[in-house]
Amino acid sequence: MDELNQGKSLSEGDVVTGKVVKVEEKHALVDIDYKVEGILPISELSNLHVEKITDVISEGDEVTLKVKKIEENDDESEVILSKRLVDAEKVWEQLEDKLANGEVFEAEIKEVVKGGLVADVGLRGFIPASHVETYFVEDFEDYKGKTLTLKVIELDREKNRVILSHKAVEEEEQAKQKQDVLEKINDGDIVEGVVQRLTDFGAFVDIGGIDGLVHISQLSHEHIDKVSDVLSEGETIKVKVLSVDRDSERISLSVKDVLPGPWEGIESKVKAGDVIEGTVKRLVNFGAFVEVLPGIEGLVHISQISDRHIGTPGEVLEVGQSVKVKVLDVSEKDKKISLSIREVENDQNKKEIEQYTKEQDQGTFQLGDVIGEQLGKLKE
Repeated sequence: MDELNQGKSLSEGDVVTGKVVKVEEKHALVDIDYKVEGILPISELSNLHVEKITDVISEGDEVTLKVKKIEENDDESEVILSKRLVDAEKVWEQLEDKLANGEVFEAEIKEVVKGGLVADVGLRGFIPASHVETYFVEDFEDYKGKTLTLKVIELDREKNRVILSHKAVEEEEQAKQKQDVLEKINDGDIVEGVVQRLTDFGAFVDIGGIDGLVHISQLSHEHIDKVSDVLSEGETIKVKVLSVDRDSERISLSVKDVLPGPWEGIESKVKAGDVIEGTVKRLVNFGAFVEVLPGIEGLVHISQISDRHIGTPGEVLEVGQSVKVKVLDVSEKDKKISLSIREVENDQNKKEIEQYTKEQDQGTFQLGDVIGEQLGKLKE
């Protein structure tokens, strides 16, 4: 046996090494080279709850224990031993080192209790509910049996208090990821992100550890009234980095710049001679700008507004008015479309005249047939 066990004197607090000679339901007997075998109660096996003694020790095991209590009577003596106290001493030293060094370690969640979780760190380590995750968790039942990465945030030996945090580990990791992104990302990069939050003025998008802002004006080539009309929280999107301010940790993003431009392929959508409907968007001295497709405005020159002479476009048009226009010319390269209202009206007038003339010709032909037929009958 260990030298500490030699001799017949034994005091409370002594650390001894002994051999397990018998395991019973509620305790084990340990030969510590003393006049009586020491009693190791199940409650002194571990700082955590133990269902069966054999889950921790077996007959024949050599164990290091602390003498918790000695009762000497005339006829008999009783020595109560503790494995829990020996283990606790080592664990306290280890935990103090972890706290001092900010070490991250893993531990299994053993219990879900009121206000948080209990982890096995050799002692009962408590993780308050507010320190489980960086976000709110409603039900902790799924955590039982899981292994979490943790940090020690508070220790108190006198009160036997060990406070742990998984949230602190996550926040540290997030901060590291944030810095990594800030160092690597550059203006013009196209990256994938997840929409985190919608506001009146835009959307915040997580691009791998840091949120960037997509202003509402950068959501679409078209005018957007509400951000929720085009984006949803949790949606994965591609964005272009417009600017990175590493000092203030601000990143400006654009969805619009990764979408096809409104002028892209316009010549296959609109051709010279097409008559289409549009909305008057702006009136200027030399004409009117009419939106014919989302984000596409064409110019109706003042000379193409009406057959009659007008001084200003405002004499016959107003903003918001729907008009039919004829496409005179389209250029994707120059991003220009020339339009005419006058030609639509002229074409319509020509069509009406042609239709009227056709009807007149048909009417004359039918009248002649009737007169001829009647004359024929008279000759008979």
